[in-house]
Amino acid sequence: MPKLTSAVPKYRKHRASGQAVVTINGRDHYLGPHRSKASIAEYDRIIGEYLVRGRLPQVDTHAITVTEVIARFWQHARKHYVKDGKPTQEQTILKSVLRPLRRLYGDKPATDFGPLALEVIRDQWIKAGHSRGTINRNVRRIVRVFRWAASKEIIDASVPTKLATLEGLQRGRTEAAEPEPIQPVDLETVEATIHHLCDVVADMVRLQLLTGMRPAEVCSVRPADVDRSGDVWEFRVKGHKTEHHERVRTVYISSAAQRVLRPYLLRGANQHCFSPAEAYRQQRDARHAARTTLLSCGNRPGKSLAERLRRKLPQQASR
Repeated sequence: MPKLTSAVPKYRKHRASGQAVVTINGRDHYLGPHRSKASIAEYDRIIGEYLVRGRLPQVDTHAITVTEVIARFWQHARKHYVKDGKPTQEQTILKSVLRPLRRLYGDKPATDFGPLALEVIRDQWIKAGHSRGTINRNVRRIVRVFRWAASKEIIDASVPTKLATLEGLQRGRTEAAEPEPIQPVDLETVEATIHHLCDVVADMVRLQLLTGMRPAEVCSVRPADVDRSGDVWEFRVKGHKTEHHERVRTVYISSAAQRVLRPYLLRGANQHCFSPAEAYRQQRDARHAARTTLLSCGNRPGKSLAERLRRKLPQQASR
């Protein structure tokens, strides 16, 4: 395969014929008379398609293999499934989903991969004990890969259309595992647990109960993100899981929730309200207050072996 380059191939003159020409991935494309409007328009079209394909060469849609489809899709996935500069969990899931596809059908023509082949992969997941919902989602991921390839004219559009005809597994009509639905923890258990938590973590749980926040959302609260202009405060969540659908998630903070949150707003505007370091200090202080060993015996706060190692590691890393 020709070496890929980030430079855009140039419009130039083929001296022997007087034609305009552009070379892409080692192949010459003749465009028409040099400097003619038609040749410039043809150049723009070819370069536009080349860039949309991710600077990859055009292929024979009937010759490309499943492995090649996966490789090209992965170049897209590495850029697409990224959030705040970091790969999302979807990248990890896709790696696992595409592994049996490549192992079983990697050397087969992509145009030959149809619903029956997809069903073979699905049956393997059923035998492996995967749940019905997980299997259906993963089947849709494979169809998505081939739909993307068709949109880039890497394969014929009929391939994902045929794959989509495979019906999803239905409850009670498949041997796939059917997990028990996850129910919320009953309030009595939560209230009993709160008394065993340090103050910071206990308040985080109380705030969740009063606002319906997700755990990650509670951890992300900063004073700058809380609009306190009205009687009911508003916390606009950044980086929530439906953000890529252009949905805005706003958490409304009632007066009861405000009483829990207010002490934690007394810090820098961009500092997180709930700090793991504070929670750790509270736990350590509580253990120290409840100790029965004399101070002259055993470890004292800041003197334990684990604490010494914890302080020593950052010093070594900075050298």
